Amino acid sequence: MASINEFIALRPNKEFVTKVAELPYDVVSTDEARSLAQGNPYSFFHVTRPEIDLPAEHNPYAEDVYKQGKKNLQKFISDGVLTLDDAAYLYLYTLKMDNHIQNGIVAGVSIDDYVNGVVKKHELTREDKEIDRMNHINIVGAQTGLVYLFYKNNDTLQELMKESILSPVLYDFVAADGVQHTVRRIEDNTLAAKIKEALQPLVLYIADGHHRAASAVRVGLERRKSGYSGNEAFNYFVATIFPHSELQILPYNRVVKDLNNHDLRSFMNELAKSFSVEQTDTGIVEKPHEIRMYCDGQWFVLNYKKELPQNDVDRLDVAILQNVILAPILGIQDPRRDSRIDFIGGINAVNDLIKKVNSGKFKVGFSLYPTSINELMAISDRGGIMPPKSTWFEPKLRDGLLVHVID
Repeated sequence: MASINEFIALRPNKEFVTKVAELPYDVVSTDEARSLAQGNPYSFFHVTRPEIDLPAEHNPYAEDVYKQGKKNLQKFISDGVLTLDDAAYLYLYTLKMDNHIQNGIVAGVSIDDYVNGVVKKHELTREDKEIDRMNHINIVGAQTGLVYLFYKNNDTLQELMKESILSPVLYDFVAADGVQHTVRRIEDNTLAAKIKEALQPLVLYIADGHHRAASAVRVGLERRKSGYSGNEAFNYFVATIFPHSELQILPYNRVVKDLNNHDLRSFMNELAKSFSVEQTDTGIVEKPHEIRMYCDGQWFVLNYKKELPQNDVDRLDVAILQNVILAPILGIQDPRRDSRIDFIGGINAVNDLIKKVNSGKFKVGFSLYPTSINELMAISDRGGIMPPKSTWFEPKLRDGLLVHVID
């Protein structure tokens, strides 16, 4: 049973919100964060990516980096950029991208629900990335990013969402990428109680933020060793919880730097053992189990010609790409750590893939059909693990809007 709580949010004063709000720390590199924050002293990247305020050659995982993040957060507070809310609340976060709209409840989620499997995962995490965010949370004293959760559609909750939309609006702005972000504060205590009650029997799934969740849980469990009542802020991680039908999964493509000592002819011969290979004029994938490949300025469509695996993970397109092409032919055994591969997600994934390959830094790119939300839920329900970077959810939440202070 899901344990959901109100929390006291540290949030921007309204006049600063558009300058503070930034993309999640883990979808941008240090260089990208530095560029995006340039000339903006209020950018939340000064907190989530504090290495941008130190010399470029500085170790981004050094202790003084996290201390710089704490210093920056404290300055935002002392300067009146960020202020603690007057009480603990649930919030409603609405995202609108073109005609797509989704509404999620922002709340504290019990770390016990993560440990006990009420919050279901579908990806493995990396130890180094967990340690990075653990150090960040512990030293900064706050969970600075929202975990992105969802639940299977629930009629009761859908009706409560409609009521929640009448709650007072705290922020309503359009970000630079055209996505509209609206945050409402649910001040009706009776409504908040009904939402918590409706969420209680549900399973929650992680859409995005595996490392954020895992790190917050590890921090909480470690702090419990010194004693706890259960009411401390570290017993919860902050998340936005959406109904599954409102989520939008976009392609998550791959580019590889070389052909692993193959020339184009031998590479094509290897591909032909498992795929029919034909030239095409676009990288837009039209159906599952079809892969588009870009190499030497030309698109190819690869149709898998063998019997599909019975296992629900192995039959995913990202798994077929990994198990049939990336590992055996291109030598990418561990895509989470191999420096020869990069990942491209989002609405511009195909165009960005072309740019990367045409730049000469990458030799080949693969465009995929998006993993479906039903595939994700089915695999998560049985405790399965999907290949890394299997899903790209769009639009993205913004960091800095609702911060969970634990110190």
